[in-house]
Amino acid sequence: MKKLLIIGGIVVVVVVVFLVVGISNIGPIIKKAVNTYGPDITKTTVRLGDVDVSIFSGQASLQDFSLGNPKGFSAAQAIRVGSILVDVDEKSLMGDTMVIDRVAVVGPEITYEKVRGTDNFQTILKNVKEATGQSGSSKKEPVKTEEKGTGKSLLIKDFVLKDGKVTLSESVLAGKSVTVPLPDIHLTDVGKKEGGASAAEAFEEILASLYGKITSSAVTDALNQELKKLGTDLGATGEEVKKQLETTVGEDAKKELEGVTDQLKGLLGK
Repeated sequence: MKKLLIIGGIVVVVVVVFLVVGISNIGPIIKKAVNTYGPDITKTTVRLGDVDVSIFSGQASLQDFSLGNPKGFSAAQAIRVGSILVDVDEKSLMGDTMVIDRVAVVGPEITYEKVRGTDNFQTILKNVKEATGQSGSSKKEPVKTEEKGTGKSLLIKDFVLKDGKVTLSESVLAGKSVTVPLPDIHLTDVGKKEGGASAAEAFEEILASLYGKITSSAVTDALNQELKKLGTDLGATGEEVKKQLETTVGEDAKKELEGVTDQLKGLLGK
């Protein structure tokens, strides 16, 4: 009986040590994965500043995350978040699928930029779909987001994004911007249908939901209301740009002038 107890105690100690070591390594793994594979997936700059991990709770706090804008957009970044809370199921570290009980994104700063019939988030989402092999026009192989030999996939049980703000950035506003609240997002079982998704696939699902909120009537109507509050200022901005273009001779100037007019109409939803 004593031998059984001793053996049982040794097994418990080994399991505890394994879990502690595994949890303590989550931070560097997450940071490396985000900073290394993020740019390949989004075709933009991706930066994660630091990751703080509690070995007792299995919670990780991702600090200073930013997602840059694609080429052709002037804003420095599309998303910036001070911290993201990730609660990992420690037992899942021993399996092929890492189970994340909860991801909480609080107070994200979203910059929505429209350029010539498209926008930054539509472009990023297209890049992510190509990276995961989901784009019908892409024949590329999906981006591998796991290191060789790990075989880890993700299942996010609960994803929450709240208290976010959307700022509309437009070159025709001459440095002005309007900001409105972003409706909260709550997703469950991200990656469950696939039996566990790759990091790129999970990000695609979350980004698609975020884009849906950004382009929802709740946000676009609020943005249009804020634009209308600019009133004379917005009109003056348009007239000033037109006058500058009218001093330039040639067909290119005429086309650019038409583009400015279309952009101003598009901003106001007319």
